[in-house]
Amino acid sequence: MSLHLFERVAVEDEGEGDAVVCVHGLGGSSNTWTPLMPALARHRVVRIDLPGSGRSQRAEGALTMARYAETVRSVCTRLGIARAHFLGHSMGTIVCQHLAAEAPKLVRSLALFGPLITPPEPARAAMRARAAKAREGAVAMQEIVETLLKAAVSADTRERQPLAVAFVRESLMRQDGESYARSCEALAEAAAAAVELIEAPMLLVTGDEDGVAPPQSVRAMAERFHAARSTRVVVLPRCGHWTPIERSEDCVRELRGFLSEQR
Repeated sequence: MSLHLFERVAVEDEGEGDAVVCVHGLGGSSNTWTPLMPALARHRVVRIDLPGSGRSQRAEGALTMARYAETVRSVCTRLGIARAHFLGHSMGTIVCQHLAAEAPKLVRSLALFGPLITPPEPARAAMRARAAKAREGAVAMQEIVETLLKAAVSADTRERQPLAVAFVRESLMRQDGESYARSCEALAEAAAAAVELIEAPMLLVTGDEDGVAPPQSVRAMAERFHAARSTRVVVLPRCGHWTPIERSEDCVRELRGFLSEQR
């Protein structure tokens, strides 16, 4: 594995084969994708810590979906990647959609976990409130984390998968309050991509207890991708919003099958 630092953005690059670029969500990092690596054994895998997250928290300047998308495109250019499969989780799914609409030659396929086109208005308001709270300090961040654990992972995960809960908890607790607040504000201001232009085949995976990307919303979302060569929706049982962590084996199976169809 090679670790690159491009303008304070951390990028992991490993393996050989067709390129897969991984874009995490709010409160995530490149580690969000570790459970899915078995599905990517024959690929070159590029995992990015978005500006403001993970090891890239010291990135300066405003955070926006446009900046995230441009960061990913710049990483691909620097690494000589002209075409790739893209994986996204949560906020990262919005970034991937912008890339697919704006740089169609770059995006070979999209596998989106906990996907959304944009947050609904109530969620935008909640994101702004969360950003303000995150700036209050460590105690406030702890309260945010505990609230999200109850809301973002399923009851079954909380009861039966303590390691998955610990992973999500640690991922969120590692976020610097100010950087996390800026990331929340970026999501709160997210504009929709021109989804009607996306032609890449798509896999949309959500959980039956995902409050951010509920199954009915993901199915409605799929109907908006009119130009996509194919769109498949998978709903995982007893699963919340952290699909790659909560149901990693199911996600590996679905992703492996999807990528095999793109050869």
